[in-house]
Amino acid sequence: MKKMRKVAIYGKGGIGKSTTTQNTVAGLATMGKKVMVVGCDPKADSTRLLLGGLAQKSVLDTLREEGEDVELDDIRKPGYGDTWCVESGGPEPGVGCAGRGIITSINMLENLGAYEESEALDYAFYDVLGDVVCGGFAMPIRDGKAEEIYIVVSGEMMAMYAANNICKGIMKYAQSGGVRLGGLICNSRNVDNEKEMIEELAKKIGTQMIYFVPRDNDVQRAEINRKTVIEWNPEVPQADAYRGLAKAIDDNEMFVIPKPLEIEELEQLLLDFGLMEVA
Repeated sequence: MKKMRKVAIYGKGGIGKSTTTQNTVAGLATMGKKVMVVGCDPKADSTRLLLGGLAQKSVLDTLREEGEDVELDDIRKPGYGDTWCVESGGPEPGVGCAGRGIITSINMLENLGAYEESEALDYAFYDVLGDVVCGGFAMPIRDGKAEEIYIVVSGEMMAMYAANNICKGIMKYAQSGGVRLGGLICNSRNVDNEKEMIEELAKKIGTQMIYFVPRDNDVQRAEINRKTVIEWNPEVPQADAYRGLAKAIDDNEMFVIPKPLEIEELEQLLLDFGLMEVA
């Protein structure tokens, strides 16, 4: 019996987690993999491109409107390449912890049998907000719902700070569970020496830069058309990049407990690559 791989994608807000996740999942789908995506962002936009731009009703909204009597088909929709799409949603603005939606939706998916062997899932992907301080957002790694983590990063200073902080969260929960870091995904912002810098960051943390995704306007063109790049135009180079990322994840066998850098080490790395000016 094959084992479903449980993957969570983390990263700084605005780094392109949802775009990267959905395009990677489209790449896995073209490889014949059966994937379920669980959006763990209160904005509920983690599956939009796989669903052709449709706004999917979130698990929390469904519960609010229909009570506890919910069927699996009420919260899970079929998307591109036979994927399954779920949005956790969040509370009303200003009311409660947004992370609660993640806990509620994953528990409900389990209770309704979404992960059962009969569904023959190869992957469950969790697209998670970058804030690992809040217990709700840490829930996929804290409770073993996700076993392999990929961090989307760029050569920008704050993206690297966030990646290092996320590694601290992974390290904390790895001591008591099976969660491991699978690598850094560099979602390029065309920063000077970006590829080399992220490779060095990965090396210092004890992991790998699993893939370098170039910056390309075809990503925006596909999004305007409410599609992943692979669905919009499978012939463009950016579609090859996402297929390459999907294959790199599918083939990955390097899973580590990360060694986060001290702030001085991280700043020295930035200095070495010319991103910081000495006061």
